[in-house]
Amino acid sequence: MTSTTTDLTGWTHTYSGKVRDLYAPDDSDAGRAIVAEHGDVVLVVASDRVSAYDNVLSPGVPDKGVVLTQLSLWWFSQLADIVPNHVVSTDVPEPVAGRAMICRRLAMFPVECVARGYLTGSGLAEYRVDGTVTGIELPAGLVDGSRLPEPIFTPATKAELGDHDENVPFSTVAATIGDEPAATLRDLTLRVYARAEAIARERGVILADTKLEFGTDPVTGEVTLGDEVLTPDSSRFWPADEWQPGRAQASFDKQFVRDWLTSAASGWDRASDVPPPELPADVVERTRARYLEAYERLTGEPLPL
Repeated sequence: MTSTTTDLTGWTHTYSGKVRDLYAPDDSDAGRAIVAEHGDVVLVVASDRVSAYDNVLSPGVPDKGVVLTQLSLWWFSQLADIVPNHVVSTDVPEPVAGRAMICRRLAMFPVECVARGYLTGSGLAEYRVDGTVTGIELPAGLVDGSRLPEPIFTPATKAELGDHDENVPFSTVAATIGDEPAATLRDLTLRVYARAEAIARERGVILADTKLEFGTDPVTGEVTLGDEVLTPDSSRFWPADEWQPGRAQASFDKQFVRDWLTSAASGWDRASDVPPPELPADVVERTRARYLEAYERLTGEPLPL
């Protein structure tokens, strides 16, 4: 059974995205105790929902929420010397144990901070048109999966649920939030990518690209890493021993879902307004196995379930 919003002592549900549910302390004694202990916090719960092509699909992928949360926590610890993160506590209500974390409420920057070390996805699509990604000129002759000469910062605007993020040049970010904050986000994004790429490579995994979100901590004033980090939902992880530029790469994510949706077997027309059909059990199970494998490959330990 996939996870959904639920009644949690001391917390009230405030928002649901494609994958995550947010809760804030309520006005009960339990809620006031949470505020007294932790300050202005939110409970971030990763559900088992899976999305593709801007649609939330059914059914979800069992244990996906646990993978996202536990892998994020592992990465936060690997990056703690580079940038602080928003996690305050993992002492969460029992119904969401393992897939939730209590986090400082940040003043989020309105930008998706993307680092790319390899060319694929929307970056490849732009490159094929004009040889650039968010205005950054790249060498000629690159193909799907090519390693870039050096990692690049390719930000995007944040989209509302159901809309597409839009890749934008660095100058747009600077004009939106200021030159200095924009430069800080670019530097932190590339530093996080460099650390994570090296760690993943040691484990036989290529980190092709990743999306990060930052905010300002109202208590410390520091730029702080928020949301999730370096999971198969926010990053492209490829098995290093299967990497072959010039084609789509095998990946540790929901690629099984995407492939089935765009196949004749699904009978779904992506260009239509018709919602996607229900996912077959074998696609769900293969996707679950891929998420669990990603966790184990990166951390070196099986996921505690």
